[in-house]
Amino acid sequence: MVLSADQRADAADRLRAAERDRAPIPPLTESWPDIDVVDAYEIQLLNIRRRGRPVLGHKVGLSSLVMQQMMGVDEPDYGHLLDDMALDERNSVPTLKYCQPRVEVEVGFVLGADLPGAGCTEDDVLRATAALAPAIELIDSRIADWKIGLADTIADNASSAGFVLGAARVPPGAPDIRKIEATLRRNGEVVAEGRSDAVLGNPVTAVAWLARKVADFGVRLKAGNIVLPGSCTKAFDARPNDRFQADFTGLGRVSLNFNGGAQ
Repeated sequence: MVLSADQRADAADRLRAAERDRAPIPPLTESWPDIDVVDAYEIQLLNIRRRGRPVLGHKVGLSSLVMQQMMGVDEPDYGHLLDDMALDERNSVPTLKYCQPRVEVEVGFVLGADLPGAGCTEDDVLRATAALAPAIELIDSRIADWKIGLADTIADNASSAGFVLGAARVPPGAPDIRKIEATLRRNGEVVAEGRSDAVLGNPVTAVAWLARKVADFGVRLKAGNIVLPGSCTKAFDARPNDRFQADFTGLGRVSLNFNGGAQ
């Protein structure tokens, strides 16, 4: 930890204002070149606590080898999913409510039991998972032009802004979790195809990593929590009136539609 408490509070204030005003800011790493990962998580937690919303779960970011190499890191990062980030397939999302929205396609995990912290294994995750669900994560960056370093995205709640789960709930033993094919359509046109093993070779690996990682901050993943382990495909910009639909083999469908509004 390199930053002082006042500097971390300043960084959190800047990110909060950027989100509120829909006015992205320069990277935190420009103002504080020495900012480290611990600083970044503390900044994230400052804003999560300040929002005062119930935590529904967590998301894992940087879970593909390509993204880790791009960021120069050897492990993922994580952010919080709050109740006011939950979106509904039946309602369109106002694009102008966000700074630079994008969508990602994910295999969501719904936990039926608490996970252990330190030492959590993939077997622990499979035992504790009540169901898999088709999911789209709405990501956003409060950092201008998505010019983010590792500390920037962590401090910014791992660039998370919202999520939606499709209706299906499938037991984790039904499909092979490593071989779920995902197809993303934007306005009816296929824009991406991917597979669940793009996430650390197995999304279960990402959930186990998350359980161990949050334990370092005194957090446990609980029954009822939702975990988004990372995207099967690259992210796509969400423009006003875009309609996204993601189809998963053996897992069903989820959609997310946008409008041109601000609220």
